[in-house]
Parts: sequence; C-alpha cells; structure tokens
Amino acid sequence: MDRRRAEKRFPILLVEDEPVTAALLEKTLCKAGYAVEVARNGKEALGLLAETFFPFVLTDWEMPELGGLELCRTIRESFKSSYCYIVILTGRHEKNDIVAGLEAGADDFITKPPTNSELLARINAGMRVLELEESLVKAREEIRNLSTIDSLTGCYNRAYLDEHLPNELERAKRYKRDLSILFCDFDHFKQVNDNFGHQVGDRVLKDSVQCINDTIRQHMDWIARYGGEEFIIVAPETDITAAGQMAERIRKAICNLKIETSSQILHVTASFGVSGISPSRDESNVTPETLIDQADKQLYRAKMGGRNCVFVEDLQSPHSL
Repeated sequence: MDRRRAEKRFPILLVEDEPVTAALLEKTLCKAGYAVEVARNGKEALGLLAETFFPFVLTDWEMPELGGLELCRTIRESFKSSYCYIVILTGRHEKNDIVAGLEAGADDFITKPPTNSELLARINAGMRVLELEESLVKAREEIRNLSTIDSLTGCYNRAYLDEHLPNELERAKRYKRDLSILFCDFDHFKQVNDNFGHQVGDRVLKDSVQCINDTIRQHMDWIARYGGEEFIIVAPETDITAAGQMAERIRKAICNLKIETSSQILHVTASFGVSGISPSRDESNVTPETLIDQADKQLYRAKMGGRNCVFVEDLQSPHSL
C-alpha cells in the first residue's frame, strides 16, 4: 500500500455480521495500515455513517435487519456530497446477482472468503478511484475560486457580489436581521497611477484590501471588488450605526497605511458611503440594486464633502471625522 495512505490511517467501514469473519478482515486491514470501524449490519453502519463519513465501505451481502444491497441503495441516496466507494463481500456468483449489486450502487465485489492479496488489491484499486475523485473535487474548487476571486487583491469579485448579496439580503429579510453595506472608493486614485505608476497603484489596492480584511469580522463580513478602485464590504447582522463605526475604523486604518515607493512614502485615503436595512422598518421592497444605489449616493456625498470621510444613510453630516 502507498506509504502516504498508511500514514494517514485511511478509514474503512467494515460491515459484517459474522464475528469470526469480521475479526479476520479487521486484522488484515489494520495490519495493512487502515483504520477500521466495524458494524454488525447495515442499520448499524448507517448510524456510524450519520456520525462520521467513511469514504470506503466493505460490506457483506446478507445480514440481519439491513442487508448489503439495501445499505448500498441508502448510501447512494443519502450521501451525495462526497463519494463513498462500496465493495460487497458475497458468496454469490450468478450474473443476475452481480447486476443487482451494481444497480444497487456497489462499485466492486469480492468473493468470500477472500485471500489477503485479493482483498488488499481490490481495496487499493478503490483507493485509486477515491484519490481521482479527490483530485477532481480540488480542481473544481480551484476553478470556482478563479471565477469568484479578484486576481489582484484576493478578495471576492463582482460576480461573487452579484450572486451572494441577494442571498444575504433575503436571509436578513426572512429572519428579520440587520444588514449593512459599505461602499468604499479610494480618493484621487488616478493620480496615484499617473504619478507613481500602475504597479504602485496595484500595491495600494492589495495592501488596502488586506487592511480591510484585518479590520472586519472574520467569517461574517466580506469584501468584494466592485470595479476599479471601488469596493463593497457586506456586513450581516450589523445595524447602520455600527456599520458607520466600522467604516470609520477602516477609513482610519487606510490612512495609517504606508506604501513605500522609490521616491517617498505614499499615504492614501478613502471615502465611504453606508446603507442598510433594519427589521424595525418595512424593507420588503429593498433589492440588492437599491441597497448599492443608496450606499453609492452616500459615497457621492462623502466625495462632495471633502473626501476621506464616512457618510451614512439618513444622516445629514459625516458620521465621524
């Protein structure tokens, strides 16, 4: 067996009602480096699977309470997010039986009693299938990340915002929760690119996004690049007053950034517009577009108010200076 697999103690769920057979199989598998959990029938196996997912199941065909075929069918119906490789142990040799097993969801068969070499060879063959499945899942995840992550700054992109802001808004409405968004735009950013070059401009955006990520709440708030030097921070479970305070903290943190260039230390500033919904008001007609539009109007007020400040919906003056 692959040494890396042995080091990981790959888990196998062994389902066998006959105690002597179960003990012999468990001994062989453990000696080969696998971590084995034993169930006495299909019903017990499903109970274990409900607590801990096993990517590999080795099961007898005929068992009390719930047999191997029923176990296969239930696994295929109930566990669809991750693939489980199923091998059936059986003394049956008829083609009709094999077809019935495959149709029930089995991946392979082993004739009882198996030799150690055949048992391990078939399990290793199943492991190769699972490793391929794992590599495909990782590849899909990488593709998904590429389609939702802004390549320059590492935050989410506009496509992610367009897909997930409606979900956040719908959740806030359904459960009567606050939701706020912060619209951030870097001041005079064109001058940064014109005077220092686009590489410095890129570094300003990357360092600023990192600064924002260090300031917002992890695993709750999130940031997306709206376009160019504009970013939107989504703050679930946050009323508009708290969102204004959050924007002010981010504004100050960005002011304190020091961007080194070949000629000087560069300081940048950003303006913020804040909008949101509250369960205390009728927000049934609010859409993601109107939420962004309201924040954009507050951002415009911040720009007209001298920049490097925060304007909050329903307030007539900068939130804080």
